[in-house]
Amino acid sequence: MLVSWSASEGFAPQEAEARPSRCPDNSAFKQQRLPAWKPQLTIATVLSTFFLTGAFCLSVGICLILSANSVREIQVYKCSDCSKLRENSYNWNIECLCSVDFKLKEDMLGDVFMYYGLQNFYQNHRRYVISRSDAQLLGRDVNRSYCAPFTTYNNGTPMAPCGAIANSMFNDTIDLFYNFNSSVIQVPLLKTGNSWWTDKNVKFRNPQSHNLSSAFAGTARPPYWQKPVYLLDEEDERNNGYINDDFIIWMRVSAFATFRNLYRRISRKRHFADGLPAGNYTFHISYNFPVTKFKGKKYVILSTMVWSGGSNPFLGIAYVVCGAAATLTGFIITAIHLKLRKKKTYFQK
Repeated sequence: MLVSWSASEGFAPQEAEARPSRCPDNSAFKQQRLPAWKPQLTIATVLSTFFLTGAFCLSVGICLILSANSVREIQVYKCSDCSKLRENSYNWNIECLCSVDFKLKEDMLGDVFMYYGLQNFYQNHRRYVISRSDAQLLGRDVNRSYCAPFTTYNNGTPMAPCGAIANSMFNDTIDLFYNFNSSVIQVPLLKTGNSWWTDKNVKFRNPQSHNLSSAFAGTARPPYWQKPVYLLDEEDERNNGYINDDFIIWMRVSAFATFRNLYRRISRKRHFADGLPAGNYTFHISYNFPVTKFKGKKYVILSTMVWSGGSNPFLGIAYVVCGAAATLTGFIITAIHLKLRKKKTYFQK
C-alpha cells in the first residue's frame, strides 16, 4: 500500500504539468488590449449625422426621379382579332398578322430599345422555375428529369430544349415601319447583343458538332414551338440554337407577374442615326403567343435610356423615403432634446 501511494504521489506533479493551460496567450489581441476608438455620441454629432444623411438621400432620390421621368417611352397594345383566334389551341398553325399604327409626337433621341411586355404571367411559380436543364443548355447529354412534364414525347423522342420555361418561349415576330413622305421605311433592328455577356458565353452552349442540325439529331422541338431550336436564326449561325439571344433572354425568368424583356434595339443609321424621329409608325406583328388562357395582356414598348437606367422610379422613391425618414428623425430628436434641456434648466433654478 505504501509503494502504491508513493508511486501515485510521485506521478501527480508530472500529470499536472502535462495538462495544457486554458489561459489565453499574453498578447494584445487575445487579452483585449488593442487600441480602440469609441465614438462620443453628443447631441451635435447625432443630429448632424441624421440631417446630413437625410439631405444626401433626398438629393440623390430627387435626381433619380427626375432622370427616370426624362425617359421617353411609348406603349402599344392592340391585336384583338388575333387574340380571339389564338383562344382556340387548334389554330396554332394558322398565321395571324396584325398592324398597329401609332404616332410619335416628339423625337426619341439616342439609343432606343424595343421591349415586349407580359401581364399576369407568373414565371416565379416554383414548378415552372425548376423545369429546365442547365446542363442540357450547356450542350451536354444528361438526365432531363427536372424538365418534367416537357421531357420526351410519347415515342421517347427527347425535347430540345426541354422544360416548361423553354416550351412557353415568347414567339411573336415584331417589325417596325416608319411612314415618311408617303413612303414606308422599315426601321432597322438589332437582334444580337441584347443578352448578358455571361449568359451568352458561359451559361449557354450548343452541342459540339460540325453542323448544328446534326448536333440536334434525334431530338424534337417543344410542343408549343413552330420550328426546331437550330432554326431560331437561320441568317446568323452565332445567334442560333441555345445561344439565340431571344431564347437566352426568355430563359432568365422574372420575379413578378408583370414584366418586360428586351426584344430589339434600333440600329442607328440613315434616317435613324439620332434615334426615332417624330412621325407616324406601324408595328407589324405576327401574333403567335396566346395570352387569353391565363387572362393576361401583352404589349410592345419603345423606350430610351438614361444614366440611371429606364423609366422605373422605384430607386429614386426609396432614396426620398429614407431621406425623409432620417430628416424627420432628426427633427424629433431635436424637439426631445430642447424639451429635456428646458426641464433640466427649470429644476436647476
